[in-house]
Amino acid sequence: MKFLLHTVFIIFIALVTFFGLGPVLFADGVLQERLATAAIVVVIYIILAILYRKSIQWVNRK
Repeated sequence: MKFLLHTVFIIFIALVTFFGLGPVLFADGVLQERLATAAIVVVIYIILAILYRKSIQWVNRK
């Protein structure tokens, strides 16, 4: 169960990195747009970290 959980979160983080940080680093838009995208990506990383921590605790209790 833990292996599957780790795999799922690694995939989620890889997808957020690819589709989130790519546009931030390589976008040709204005700086304000890039900063807004970066802020959203950081929020998504924080949400993923919280969900990961809670799911690991849930698996350990089970």
